[in-house]
Amino acid sequence: MPVAWATLKRNWLVMQRAYPWTYFIGTLAPGVFTIVLALLSYEAIGGGRVSDWFRGASGTPDYLGYVTVGAAALMFTTRMVLWVAKAQITEQREGTLESQLLTPAHRLPYLLGVSLQAFLTSLLELACLFGTALLLGVRLPAPNPVTLAAGVLAALVAVVGLSIPVSAIMIAAGEAHITQNTLFCLIGLVCGFTFPPALLPAPLTWLGELLPATAALRVLRAASLHAAPLGEVTVDLLLCLGLGVAYAAAGLLFLPHAERRAVIRGASA
Repeated sequence: MPVAWATLKRNWLVMQRAYPWTYFIGTLAPGVFTIVLALLSYEAIGGGRVSDWFRGASGTPDYLGYVTVGAAALMFTTRMVLWVAKAQITEQREGTLESQLLTPAHRLPYLLGVSLQAFLTSLLELACLFGTALLLGVRLPAPNPVTLAAGVLAALVAVVGLSIPVSAIMIAAGEAHITQNTLFCLIGLVCGFTFPPALLPAPLTWLGELLPATAALRVLRAASLHAAPLGEVTVDLLLCLGLGVAYAAAGLLFLPHAERRAVIRGASA
């Protein structure tokens, strides 16, 4: 844990001295636009009502609440991936990757330190998003606090686990933008952030189930829209945690090979 704490402290100091406002605006704006667009569609096109199909597929008649929770979860996912998955390639770009590899520190505590700093920052940014939704007139019911806390923890494990193999792919390929944008398009399409996955063809629905963000989103919606007790979401919680740990294990196995490839490429450049 000393490595995780030192990494958290270093990244927090860097953020305080050079807060990435462009990242903040770039992450918050899509969430706000999603809620505004849903609000306009709900009132102007739907007349303030939802269809029986949406009610059956989503399990709720609260369209604005459904979209708001999804927009917040998508914002949390993209923000965490931007911090955690890009940590190693950022070290490479700043010229500190080789120094990091020479230290006796393991990768997992280092990435946990990056994740904790990103998680604390994301909570502040999510507060801004929910505050904006409140000003727009969106009202969410009182959540079940235990289930919500379990859902947030499961979502954190899911996103960090997914970010580690993505980090390895980025550093092995030597680029970040194509990888991260491809991932964001994929999860935005198949995980059900803004519409029920039942709208998708069956293969894409199954693909979404292979990503831990899908199960995490179901837990978060059950906790925040239905105040569901913990026992009703146990299966999704275990699925989310299992997939998150599996992605993390695969990423940690591949990461040393990716780092070696990055160092060799840098030495031969």
